[in-house]
Amino acid sequence: MGAEHSKDKHQRRMFLLRKGQRLPAWEEALIPGKDPKSLLKRGLRYVNLSLIMKGMTNVPDFLWGLSEVQKLNLSHNQLVVLSPALGKLDRLAVLNLCGNRLKCLPKETGLLRNLKVLFVDMNCLSEVPAELSLCTKLEVLSLSHNCISQLPSSFTDLTNLRKLNLSNNRFVNIPLCVFALRSLDFLHLGSNRLENIAESVQYLVNLQIFIVEDNNIRTLPRSLCSITALELLNVAYNSIQTLPHDLYLLHRLPKIAWNPMDKGLHILHNPLSRPLPEIVEGGLDVLFNYLKEKKQHN
Repeated sequence: MGAEHSKDKHQRRMFLLRKGQRLPAWEEALIPGKDPKSLLKRGLRYVNLSLIMKGMTNVPDFLWGLSEVQKLNLSHNQLVVLSPALGKLDRLAVLNLCGNRLKCLPKETGLLRNLKVLFVDMNCLSEVPAELSLCTKLEVLSLSHNCISQLPSSFTDLTNLRKLNLSNNRFVNIPLCVFALRSLDFLHLGSNRLENIAESVQYLVNLQIFIVEDNNIRTLPRSLCSITALELLNVAYNSIQTLPHDLYLLHRLPKIAWNPMDKGLHILHNPLSRPLPEIVEGGLDVLFNYLKEKKQHN
């Protein structure tokens, strides 16, 4: 069956060529005599290879021989598995696997020691290999829209990680290893199943953007108020009734935010106890003054 399928693909290529129609670049590179390296584009920073939206169910084998590639985009195909040969691309700095059907990442992903940016959003992952923690240069990791409920404890080794997107997954608690990632300045856990935020969140001292909208959170920990670098705190669409009195310490929050993209405090769509709803409508300064007075009287 495999030989017949390969023969059919070859015949299709020859037919298109005879008809004068142009093949997709990656298929053209498979024709005998063509050099697959012709697919590589040399940008200002990286040697790039882009195979976006090619309808691929498998990665063509020639790709694993392109060891010089540094930025690889395989997004929006129909990939179900990735070959362990991925580990051969040890110069990779940026890897985009968004919008496929991947159920797992190969353990050999851990061999990509130069990897700085990894996107695996919109796949079917239920877990992440512990070996990914060997990619210690990783700065950006996005795993949104999957089925993940926990992370390997070894993720504490990702000390250079600055941006972590875990939104639209199945987390009930923020994984403990996340609180060890002291370089994080962006953390997105929106649209999960969180019921609380642990007091350990205080260790994320460099966090500037923290998004936990659309969960089941009932209270905010007092320790959250010690992360004074916060410029955007999104706790909208939860079950929060009261606010910690020390919230006014978050002096870099510029306003009560209404637009999801705006910096500020996103607190809408929570069952806040009276008189908080009316106070919030007055703006952030009014809210902070109210909380400060409440603290002084307690």
